[in-house]
Amino acid sequence: MADVALGAFDQVVAATPGFRARMGQRDMAQRIASALECVTLGEHDEPQSAVAVIQAGTGVGKSAAYLSTTVAMALARKTRVVVSTATVALQEQLMTKDLPALAAVLDTPFVFALAKGRGRYVCKLKLERLVGGGDAVDMFEGDDEPAAQPLQSPKPVRGQVWQDPLERRMQLYDTLASGLATGKWDGDRDSLAEQPDPSDWGTVAAERHTCTARHCPRFSACSYYQARMQLAQAQVIVANHDLVLASLGMKALPDLDNCLVVFDEGHHLPAVALDQFSSAMDLGSLRWLEKLPKILVEVADKLGFVLAQDVTTLAQQLKTAMLEASRLAMEFLRGVASTYDTVYRFKEGVVPEVMLEPFKLIHGHAVALSDSLEALGAELKLRAKEDPSQAAQCSLEYAKLGQLAPKINSVVATSAMWLATDEPPLAKWLKSDTSSGLVSLSANACPIVPGDLLRRHLWRQVRGAVVTSASLTTCGSFDYFLSETGLAGLPQVSTLAVDSPFDYQRQGELIVTDTLADARQVDQYTAEMVAALLTDLRDVPHGALVLFTSRVQMQAAVNALDAALLEVVLVQGQLARGKLLGIHQARVEAGAASVIFGLQSFGEGLDLPGTLCETVFITKLPFSPPSDPVEEARAEWLKRSGRDPFSELVVPATGIKLLQWTGRAIRSETDQARVICYDKRLLNMAYGRRMLQGLPPYAVSRRPLP
Repeated sequence: MADVALGAFDQVVAATPGFRARMGQRDMAQRIASALECVTLGEHDEPQSAVAVIQAGTGVGKSAAYLSTTVAMALARKTRVVVSTATVALQEQLMTKDLPALAAVLDTPFVFALAKGRGRYVCKLKLERLVGGGDAVDMFEGDDEPAAQPLQSPKPVRGQVWQDPLERRMQLYDTLASGLATGKWDGDRDSLAEQPDPSDWGTVAAERHTCTARHCPRFSACSYYQARMQLAQAQVIVANHDLVLASLGMKALPDLDNCLVVFDEGHHLPAVALDQFSSAMDLGSLRWLEKLPKILVEVADKLGFVLAQDVTTLAQQLKTAMLEASRLAMEFLRGVASTYDTVYRFKEGVVPEVMLEPFKLIHGHAVALSDSLEALGAELKLRAKEDPSQAAQCSLEYAKLGQLAPKINSVVATSAMWLATDEPPLAKWLKSDTSSGLVSLSANACPIVPGDLLRRHLWRQVRGAVVTSASLTTCGSFDYFLSETGLAGLPQVSTLAVDSPFDYQRQGELIVTDTLADARQVDQYTAEMVAALLTDLRDVPHGALVLFTSRVQMQAAVNALDAALLEVVLVQGQLARGKLLGIHQARVEAGAASVIFGLQSFGEGLDLPGTLCETVFITKLPFSPPSDPVEEARAEWLKRSGRDPFSELVVPATGIKLLQWTGRAIRSETDQARVICYDKRLLNMAYGRRMLQGLPPYAVSRRPLP
């Protein structure tokens, strides 16, 4: 089987125009083939698993290495491959470039398809109800309810024509229905010429909670299930990490114990896991609790179904408990913060007992309501199955229930997490903000160790996998990544670091500038850094990228630009990303200088080869701001356990970001580029030198302030 995989790799290599042999790429293909060769898929008494963790430096060509080997192996074993990514850009590359190129070379034909979440597709039954049934007001009621009184009256935006939200929505739905009727639209949100407002789309989006699946009268024409049918025919499925984790046990994707899986951009897995298993409960907007019992009673009466609980009383009790929790929370926040915009985390996950009392009531009432909703939903599905003539009406009634299911589910989940006394403790916090012009309040909770989540929910199911990225090691080791992903200590895991084919010593240099101020002296350091940066920018001949650690820092540099530099600098956020990059490219190709100012998202995945980026300026080591409640809670737990969170978490995480940031400089074997870092801690501090060990082998030098 390994021979088949490597043979396919050699076919791809031989068919690539102008290809030059890269030892690292073949090493990667060899490791994948040997690791996955003995994997047993499906039901086995003693299944064999393998996870190949491979860091592939820039320029290795990792997608060709993993696609050729895993696809050939899957075709030979008559199974499938799921390729999971973290970004839309990589998905597009795989779907429009890499997979078509592979399909043109392999002897065995295969089908590939892109998997999307259900919410990317329209629910035709909901849309028909809105366009033809006159139920719009009922469906929208309470959608835009205020969480509290406005802090101030909204001001009209100059040049903007105000449109009634209901009118705007109905125009959108008429357009969508017309597109479906004429065949000009396939029901996929991403194929619309203009993306609709999220709140407008949410009302007609396909959702698991509002879907009766094959019992729906529109099932045969459902855009989502038609896409699922295409996936069922595909041997290669491209998805994203969120969808893979959200679909565990849902049958939306192939069973992970019966296919091969590739996690590209694998360094994102820990953050995605935390996001998937976090929970939040709105403590301000409660009008849905008035609608819930009315809908339950109305639907039950239509069916002649007897609800086991007094849902009207339960809903009132739940609302009373949530109002009490909201009152106590606001009272508590007023005692610890001077502004409505605040996040307060409870130390060691311990919530004051007085605040927990209403949460105990909330949880009990919410579980009872959720049980009633599930029982009624199950009855609707049963009626639709047993009597197809009732299917259309049952589906509509089921959709009514489904509108409120996510809200009651979030209350159940969040209240359960707030009452939990796990070890390590959960992060629990209150968040209040006024960004919408209203005061909103939420209770939030999240596990703090992503590796535990991934080991429990993902790796127990995966039988054969490749996890790859250009940045899996930090400070010269895989240890941090393996720990964060729950792979540390697992016998089926192997690691390989494949070096970039680029000659960093010859092609580039890393220059560290000695500022007088330490980076922790924020104001003085920023002033010195900005002055040095502006001096350096005047010498930029073609393209350059400046990466900032905060918007405040970036704004300080923007404010200091003179008229000449203002003509050269493009700032992230002032234009759409695609347009900004297009202007940058046009300027450089015309022989002019162009400099991009960007934040963290521009430090990863941005490909500016050749003269488009001859210098990367790093304004400060990219430590995360110490305000994230989950990171704070984890650091607190580690300290209590006698461990050092700075050395164990902060330095490795920053090292990975720094590797990504410096990776924007040299993108091809012919590039010549510099990295200029203004943070002297990279050379002066032991932790800085640890990070330096994990960077490409640039020629490193130190210089005084220019």
